[in-house]
Amino acid sequence: MRALRFDRFGGPDVLRVAELPDPVATDGTAVVAVRAASVNPSDLKNVAGVMEGTVLPRVPGRDFAGIVVAGPADWLGAEVWGTGGDVGFTFDGSHAEFLRVPVGALARKPERLSFEEASAVGVNFVIGWLGAVEIAQLQKGETVVVFGISGGVGGAVAQIAHARGARVLGVGRVAPADGTPAAEIVDEFVPFTGDSADVVDALLKHTGGRGAEVVYDAVGGVTTAAALAVLAQRGRLVVISAVGTPMVEIHLPDFYHREARLLGADSRQLDVTESAERLTLLTPFFERGEFRPLPVAHRFGLDDGPQAYAAVADRVPGRVVILPERLN
Repeated sequence: MRALRFDRFGGPDVLRVAELPDPVATDGTAVVAVRAASVNPSDLKNVAGVMEGTVLPRVPGRDFAGIVVAGPADWLGAEVWGTGGDVGFTFDGSHAEFLRVPVGALARKPERLSFEEASAVGVNFVIGWLGAVEIAQLQKGETVVVFGISGGVGGAVAQIAHARGARVLGVGRVAPADGTPAAEIVDEFVPFTGDSADVVDALLKHTGGRGAEVVYDAVGGVTTAAALAVLAQRGRLVVISAVGTPMVEIHLPDFYHREARLLGADSRQLDVTESAERLTLLTPFFERGEFRPLPVAHRFGLDDGPQAYAAVADRVPGRVVILPERLN
């Protein structure tokens, strides 16, 4: 099979198309013919060597959608989707023509989604669900502030929060683009210009001075001070990233007087099987059209894989996907 591969860490230019043996299904595993695989910022970080646990040489890629071509008889021909914190890190990933996964990792793709759309769901919605629902336990009637509302994770969190009956306030460098799910859901948008005081004032105004019960910070670092400042009494702050600086200061008396909670969420801790369980929970929402991924805006073949990674590095709007067969 043909696959993107890297044997040293670096920028997108370290990626090469390699001819590798086709994966073979063994007891407890299945082989998926990859029809589409999105490129996430964490894939870029993986290639750069800033993620833990990567064993070289490696085929990267976490998210995928495709067809089962080998494995248990009841799965043959099934259209599936998936992601995982181990895919592309400790075993070869989805930026290839074929991918071998445990049978327990197989989850049927929503019929409503194309392969491209399904491949753009995994990381964003799994971490969105993990942080907002399982960890923060967001409830109906609460207010959630989403930092990074225009990104893939922010858009997923906005939809999940809306489905749970929460009010959604969004913060970002730019407003969600017209036609994106977040643009249709967010109740108020506050631009983040780097001045935390302005952001805090605006968000407190939108919450009547109470603050938000849940703050989901998909940026982290440069936004942490503002995120902490807009927590309501007994508010929960979920952090999944650290941009600009890994170190922040907390005013402890204010923090404990408000009985605030600082919570971390990491989708890398969920393997491909555990991630499939979350995708199965999400499937009905996609089938009803209640959840939608960010639009796929850029498509690349395997030969243009480095350009796909470079596009993610350049923060192009919309999702970037690799199509192993169609464009080769």
